[in-house]
Amino acid sequence: MSRNRQIVLASRPKGRVTEENFRLIESPTPEPGEGQVLVKNHWLSLDPYMRGRMDEAKSYAKSVELGEVMVGSTVGEVLESRRPEFKKADWVVGSFGGLGWQLYGVSDGRGLMKIDPRGAPPSYYLGVLGMPGVTAWIGLLDIAKPKPGETVVVSAATGAVGSVVGQLAKIHGCRAVGIAGGEAKCEYAVGELGFDACVDYKAGRLDDDLEAAAPKGVDVCFENVGGEVFDAVLRRMNPFSRIALCGMISQYNATEPYGYRALRSLLVNRIRLQGFIVSDHMEKWPQAIRELAGRLKAGRLKYRETVAHGLENAPRAFIGLLKGDNFGKQLVKLT
Repeated sequence: MSRNRQIVLASRPKGRVTEENFRLIESPTPEPGEGQVLVKNHWLSLDPYMRGRMDEAKSYAKSVELGEVMVGSTVGEVLESRRPEFKKADWVVGSFGGLGWQLYGVSDGRGLMKIDPRGAPPSYYLGVLGMPGVTAWIGLLDIAKPKPGETVVVSAATGAVGSVVGQLAKIHGCRAVGIAGGEAKCEYAVGELGFDACVDYKAGRLDDDLEAAAPKGVDVCFENVGGEVFDAVLRRMNPFSRIALCGMISQYNATEPYGYRALRSLLVNRIRLQGFIVSDHMEKWPQAIRELAGRLKAGRLKYRETVAHGLENAPRAFIGLLKGDNFGKQLVKLT
């Protein structure tokens, strides 16, 4: 069997992440003990939450220690099992940290879920049928609760979460407005994903373009970016509107916090803002995945991946994700 290759956290970023914050190492392939499963990882998911795990600041999940394997959800194949619920050649997805940035991993079975690679490509279980898709479903439908005819604005609109949010908004009879970086992404959001409009925040006309895209104001904001983008949306929010606060990727590398100017809108418009973490809603996952799979099979959901090849290229791809270089879900093909 090949030796294991792993990427560990070499140093904590001071501001922007660099490739020097990671280190590629080799080690013997682990052997499963009693009650454990050995998995060969085929796909690695890269997600914005990983940036927070690289810091020591208190958060909703434990930080990665220096020298530890970087956390990350994975899809792979069982090579050896000493647990009755898994057998050799089963395909499994490991969520919420998964088996991390490595070629082989050992698990006690917690966080592992068997998948059927015949039903959908295995990588989809890290995207539209995995944590990002469920995040979109829960944040929009369970937390923001849009009504037909309302205007839903989602930032990072062509990312793994935002692209699903916009399509679900359309399916539920809403006007879907995206915010994305660059003309090509906005063309994709409208032309391929079916958004009603998309605002290019890099064009330098954020307030004017958002007003044109949402002339009746904003009823639901699904926020992934924070900073200037979120401030602009706050200025367009309607009375009794709702905000599902999913992420603030523009702030993850910031050394100084952004000074929000439109927070008064929360008060005067009686806005309900709720931050959420998808792992707090595990009881909703089966329903969400069933519905997403049905929409996907029916052709109602479109999905796109950006794939880096080789574990050694994961740091560069992750840095690109934080800069918004990816289209759709950012993955690493490991084999």
